[in-house]
Amino acid sequence: MIITLFITILVEGAIVIGYSIWLKKMFGPILFTSILANLITQSVMWVVLNLFFQHYLITLLIAEIFIWMVESVLLYYVPANRLRFTDAILLSLSMNLTSFTLGWFLPT
Repeated sequence: MIITLFITILVEGAIVIGYSIWLKKMFGPILFTSILANLITQSVMWVVLNLFFQHYLITLLIAEIFIWMVESVLLYYVPANRLRFTDAILLSLSMNLTSFTLGWFLPT
């Protein structure tokens, strides 16, 4: 769990920094929000995956959708981020699709 969390934070942090540079936003608050959100959502996801391991793929899909929604809301509601809701949704989607895709192809 620690390794996957670390990789997720690195990958999603790179997306946040690229996004922030592209749109000329301060990346510090957005990166901090992303890290905090990942600490929460990844922990919940691992508990849920362990509880429902018999239905791993469907549980993973539902968990990833939940993570995307939670992170979108957190990115939006932290005032220092200064993100519109649509921007928060797209940023969270980009972060999570990238880390999920990379994680899917990494050896376990």
